[in-house]
Amino acid sequence: MEIVREVDERVERVFSEAFADTARQFEQVFPRLFPGGEGRLVLTDPENMLTTGIEIEARPAGKKVKRLSLLSGGERSLTAVALLVSIFKARPSPFYVMDEVEAALDDVNLGRLLEIFTELRDSSQLIVITHQKRTMEVADALYGVTMRGDGVTTVISQRLEREPEPAA
Repeated sequence: MEIVREVDERVERVFSEAFADTARQFEQVFPRLFPGGEGRLVLTDPENMLTTGIEIEARPAGKKVKRLSLLSGGERSLTAVALLVSIFKARPSPFYVMDEVEAALDDVNLGRLLEIFTELRDSSQLIVITHQKRTMEVADALYGVTMRGDGVTTVISQRLEREPEPAA
């Protein structure tokens, strides 16, 4: 029972710290993806950290909505990306793999997300599966899978050269 108690205490502590860091990041990332909006993470049962859930409160600019289910599909997608990026910033990793996370975004929102991707790229390697040309344009390397005329798939790759940033 002593071991179970120690494990529970450690899980509670680690979860609480990770949640606090992620919630702090979410409050910073959300308004960057939704200018003028507010977002926050809330525990469903803060008194019991071992069984609590997490709710996302999202209020894009000009809306009174807070429940995720009442947002449009694009807004829900962008809110999910904001949560994902918040986790990445709260608990950095050497690399991230994302599969078409920007597929439902319009041009303006894609531009905001690509700015954040550029920041993440400074400290981590991003592997992004995409069909979006703009996402490909900010990449350092592209890998594509194509099918030849005989039905055999082939992997092609291209390293992209970057123009050096002008000195300030």
